[in-house]
Amino acid sequence: MRERTSPRRTPAGHDTSPETDGTVDTPQDLPPLLLTDLERAGYYPQLVADCLRTVMAGEGVQAHLVHPETTFDANEVRRHVTVLVTTPTRLVVAHADDHGPDEGATEPYAVCSTESVALHRVHSVVVSQVVARPADHRPGTLPGEVSLTLGWGALHRVDLEPASCADPDCEADHGYTGSLTGDDLTVRIAGAAEGTDAVAAALEFARALSAVTTR
Repeated sequence: MRERTSPRRTPAGHDTSPETDGTVDTPQDLPPLLLTDLERAGYYPQLVADCLRTVMAGEGVQAHLVHPETTFDANEVRRHVTVLVTTPTRLVVAHADDHGPDEGATEPYAVCSTESVALHRVHSVVVSQVVARPADHRPGTLPGEVSLTLGWGALHRVDLEPASCADPDCEADHGYTGSLTGDDLTVRIAGAAEGTDAVAAALEFARALSAVTTR
């Protein structure tokens, strides 16, 4: 059965209701370069693009970084993709990965999750660059590897252990001591594995994100 959308009336009062096939039109509001990078990553680009459109809420993309990654888990090969997007007001993080059949599923599936963070909440942008033969480095030369670590205080981890004192013979209960650390997001791009273009893209995104989080 075909569904109808709400009727539209022309000034003359004629019904111009369009017929649909039951699908919902998706706004094509992602920039072509982002879509191209998703296609190049090769990990369910249409699924990841739809997840991004859901969370973009009509805002435009100012900068983006697409990072595909393959990991080996026992006898399985798992693929992941992480997409970072900045809008005028937010940092959007999308992550998608593969899952094999389990107790609740009879076939493999993928999960795409998104998180939207206000730019003013991004309190840390750490850029680590690995440079071979640093004595020969020349300005403008790309590093061999870049790690981008972002922190916004979304999650914290508490590590506790029994407290002790300096007396090795002391048997008193000193309670517990521990540390509270944030679960930051880290993206690592290696030129040897992903090419110099990927390294350059990571540095460009780091510059763009650093610029907007200082405002």
